[in-house]
This record gives sequence, C-alpha cells and structure tokens, in this order.
Amino acid sequence: MILFHGTNEDFPQIDLSKCKPYKDFGKGFYLTTIQEQAERMAQRTARMYGGNPCVIKYSVEDSILSLSELSIKNFEEPNEQWARFVITNRNYNKIENPQEDNNFDNRYDIVFGPIANDDLALLFRQFAGGLISVETLVNEMKFKKLTNQYSFHTERAISLLEKVGVYYV
Repeated sequence: MILFHGTNEDFPQIDLSKCKPYKDFGKGFYLTTIQEQAERMAQRTARMYGGNPCVIKYSVEDSILSLSELSIKNFEEPNEQWARFVITNRNYNKIENPQEDNNFDNRYDIVFGPIANDDLALLFRQFAGGLISVETLVNEMKFKKLTNQYSFHTERAISLLEKVGVYYV
C-alpha cells in the first residue's frame, strides 16, 4: 500500500519528536491513502510555515492493520467512539476528566480512521459544550464527506514505513 504525507520540506527520516501534539489521534506521524489530500496538506503547511510544498510517498504492507505485534486502533467509520477519541486527543489538557480511551500516551502504535476536518469542528465544539446530544453528533457525522488518515506513534510503527519517493506540488 502507498501512503502519502504532505509537508513543507523533504526529510531523510521521520522524527517523532517533531510531531505536534493534540491531533485527532494524538502526537504522531500522519499519512493518507489519498494523494490529493496530501497535496492540499503540503500546500497548506507551506503557506503556514514557509518552505516548499511536497508530498513524500511511503510503502507499507497492506496487512499493516492486522499485525498482532502492534497495538492498533482502527476506526472503520465515524461513530461515537471515534468522536470521543478525537475530542479527547485534541483537548486532553483542557478536559477535566478525559475519557480513558485516548492516545495521549501513545498506547497505540498505529491509529486508522476518518479525518475530523473543519466540517466537524463546530459539531465537536457543540457536543463538548453540551449543546447537542451524542445521537445528534453521530447522525450529523453521517452526512459529512470524510477522508482517511493513518497515524504512526512509535518507532516500532515508523520502522514499517519505507520511503519510496517525493515530489513537489
């Protein structure tokens, strides 16, 4: 399987210490199977931080989500568990009692699931603020067009990625 990472500069190896915290699935290295999505992310990152937008291509075994030697969290579709997981990871230090299932401590080597894009930000804020019920949140998510992301959180997981190319957009 080919995965794409959109960024503002090419780099020889992945450095997890440079990854930002408070992302959907916690601090980690994020990729997607959708090339155009990675290209948009590269352009956005370059606009925000400078540099040259590029997409780095990685190869990984198709069976990566089935590896028993890794701790893997797989969200096939947006649902209540996914929403709570994302909200907790994005707001871990702001939540009085964060839900137990989160990835703030990188307990999962790899997490796969939908991206909580800007279309969902308002819904998440309304839910976190108690303005809408979990049923409303889940129902509204069904109508959103969501894309996918893989996040790699440990050196063990990163070691499974093989860099196979880079191109500038």
